Amino acid sequence: MRKIAVAAAAFAAAALLLTACTSGSPSSSSTSGGGTLTILTPQTTVSLDPASSQNLATTTLGLIDRRLTTWKVEPGKDAKVVPDLATNTGVPSNDGKTWTYTLKSGVKFSNGQPITSEDIKYGIERSFSNQLQGGLSYHKTLLVGGDTYQGPFGGQSLASIETPNDNTIVFQLNKAFGDWPWIASMPAFSPVLPSNGNPSTYAKAPITSGPYKVETIKDGTSLTLVRNKYWSKSTDSVRTASADKVQFLESQNQSTTVQNLIGDTGQFKNAFGAQYLGASDLVSVNANAEAKKRVATSDAGPIQYLAINVKRVPDLKVRQALEYGVDKKSYLVASGGAQAGVLASTLITPGIAGREDFNLYKAPDSGDVAKAKSLLSEAGASGLTLTLLTQNDSSSMAQAQAIQEGLKRVGITVTLRPEDSNTFYTDAGANNPTFDLALFGWQPDFPSANANISPLFDSSQIGNGNFNVSQYSNPAVDAAIAKAQAEVDTATAEKEWAAIDKQIMADAPVVPLIYAKQSFLRGSGIGNFFIPSFPAYPDYRTLTTGN
Repeated sequence: MRKIAVAAAAFAAAALLLTACTSGSPSSSSTSGGGTLTILTPQTTVSLDPASSQNLATTTLGLIDRRLTTWKVEPGKDAKVVPDLATNTGVPSNDGKTWTYTLKSGVKFSNGQPITSEDIKYGIERSFSNQLQGGLSYHKTLLVGGDTYQGPFGGQSLASIETPNDNTIVFQLNKAFGDWPWIASMPAFSPVLPSNGNPSTYAKAPITSGPYKVETIKDGTSLTLVRNKYWSKSTDSVRTASADKVQFLESQNQSTTVQNLIGDTGQFKNAFGAQYLGASDLVSVNANAEAKKRVATSDAGPIQYLAINVKRVPDLKVRQALEYGVDKKSYLVASGGAQAGVLASTLITPGIAGREDFNLYKAPDSGDVAKAKSLLSEAGASGLTLTLLTQNDSSSMAQAQAIQEGLKRVGITVTLRPEDSNTFYTDAGANNPTFDLALFGWQPDFPSANANISPLFDSSQIGNGNFNVSQYSNPAVDAAIAKAQAEVDTATAEKEWAAIDKQIMADAPVVPLIYAKQSFLRGSGIGNFFIPSFPAYPDYRTLTTGN
């Protein structure tokens, strides 16, 4: 999941669609590039515990952790789930309720110890502990007994994960789930040695399974990875491990990062920015012909939206007035104009199979002020003042102000509540939030409508740090989500998800704003730098250095 709040180090203001300069397709990458790959991130720390991570398979933890399955992504092609530690993507039985995996031979941890099915079982079990919160939770609701299991640290084992031998692991689900191979690619499915699994110390000295291991951690400053000599390319069809060393430089100011990459000297030749380019960044980059060649941009995909707290704005007509009253055109301009994406009207995003394009609230791009005022009048709502939660960086503030000005036209006063990134996410996922509106965004955790809909609109995802920011609860929608998730026929499931999209939008818990294009800037020494159709981020695992 990625949760991606508007302008956090993950979401989307974008640039003109530019072809990235690469050294070939991912499958042709060499492991002989050498040198140091530098990743510039605004994050103050890089979380390394897979049990509490929401990392995409193609980004940070993909460098140090392997899972049962992983993603293969290429320019212009749909993402595929492929085997990683396992020999295949899973063998279903019991009408889709049982999934069996066999491990490849010869896979090892960075300390040379063989990886066994018990290590994968333990890694997954850790994710159930309340000592490790914040990770992706799909498997927790799917595994039999997962609703009451509390982790392995009290000596308890989850019986629905079976390990009949060192090379076999079997999952017993409480319902059929056709997307399970994607679930098996998530961070929690990384193997963890029990001797290394202490929640309070693991992230400081993880024993890894990917091509890199941790050399040094300097909180707030840097994370340095070096090669894991026990990783074997012969068992890994995706990762290329071109660089000898990978360093994350943390707490980086975005404007400084962009200027350093434009300058393209020293270590910045073999560097790239982990944060997408915002509207002001694009101005700087587009003004430099050489830097402009080093930008890679995604297709329109991740959704940015205005979440409406339905508990504080319970009147449907008021929420519908917001649908019509928002000035999406101004929001797009504040995000970077036509370079930033395209206007949105659905919850399922472009690039997801089965998506249907519709608009229940047809209006000019700048909104329909008269319609919004009429709905407010019907609701008997006048002189409304609503609080809008946003992040406090310049890009997010510009976007929030566009929402504020648009709703002012219909007689709604919007008070901005800007917060730093960490506080923003805490407050957005609170049990009883005190905001009326929030600017949020989403990159699905895997390319299925399930990942568009369930985390954001299932009532089980309200509060407790989850991402149903609208506090939306509709029993009929919950039931429809459960039915679609259990459907093993792909074509049938796609139709069901499209119907759920319309069902939710009829309740107006969010205003879809744009499907964003995400743009990233690299130094001239980085090769294989592209943004796939999904996800809208560079594939860290296949980058080359020294080009």
